[in-house]
Amino acid sequence: MILERPLHVAVLMGGWASEREVSLTSGAGVAEALESRGHQVTRIDMGRDVALRLHAARPDVVFNALHGVPGEDGSVQGMLDLMGLPYTHSGLATSVIAIDKQLTKQALVPHGIPMPGGRIVTREELFKGDPLPRPYVLKPVNEGSSVGVAIITDDSDVGSPIDPQARGPWQEFAQLLAEPFIKGRELTAAVLDGPDGPRALGVTELVVADGFYDYENKYTAGRTEHIFPARLPPEIAALCQHYAVKAHQVLGCRGTSRTDLRWDEEAGAEGLFVLETNTQPGMTPLSLVPEQAAGCGISYADLVEMLVAEALRVHGQRQAQGGRHGPADPA
Repeated sequence: MILERPLHVAVLMGGWASEREVSLTSGAGVAEALESRGHQVTRIDMGRDVALRLHAARPDVVFNALHGVPGEDGSVQGMLDLMGLPYTHSGLATSVIAIDKQLTKQALVPHGIPMPGGRIVTREELFKGDPLPRPYVLKPVNEGSSVGVAIITDDSDVGSPIDPQARGPWQEFAQLLAEPFIKGRELTAAVLDGPDGPRALGVTELVVADGFYDYENKYTAGRTEHIFPARLPPEIAALCQHYAVKAHQVLGCRGTSRTDLRWDEEAGAEGLFVLETNTQPGMTPLSLVPEQAAGCGISYADLVEMLVAEALRVHGQRQAQGGRHGPADPA
């Protein structure tokens, strides 16, 4: 047991975001792991009464197993800050920035982290003409788990310009981020905080049976092969981990994060790009952070307790500095 004493942990899960089912699976796994270590667990499927339920439960700490809005965008983090409750994963300011793909670019690129270019477009602009030369990628500005991502190629059955009646994210989102398509290999690197600061756990390559690493391929067993450690040149593996740790630090992430990358091996190191950093990585049986942790000898239950321990450490540090009600992000 990593924690010194049994705790009462409230596990926030579910909610009403598009990633609700993934969050429920993550939360169930976390709750079972905590109970296996002797902790008291209160499971909370988040609704509009979440603050009242947390106040009634009076937990020692909250494990945030929510994905998407509002559990990943700073809304829940701000509520927990006001309630004075310690909680896992990143704080308010970090969450606001990292959930927004355009804000993430503005934060990371000046620090030497390469990311694809692109711009925000409205659906009306898309229907008038392509915002970038094909192939290009369209993705929602504020969603995770590759929800609503579309790759537009010359062979795409969406028309040119895009037909408003064609199936795609433009039917659901008024604004989208358009980025150049980066060909090559799909990679991801998890970062875990510890007593000596953040460290990368390694790099996984994701090989999809059909299509790309979208929401369905992420969470359907057998659709994606996870190769860990990724079979990469040592210098590329090291660069992936460097970018992941740097993004974690620049954004002010805490506990854990996962940075997704694409690598065009024909271009060498110049072909490596960061796509995004996830502040609330999944904790499901198919999730990448627990998988990489296991590859480093960290069990699922140990990983969960480490995240709780880090939440308590950061909260204690903030209290000592007199910042109980301030932003949750460490400097």
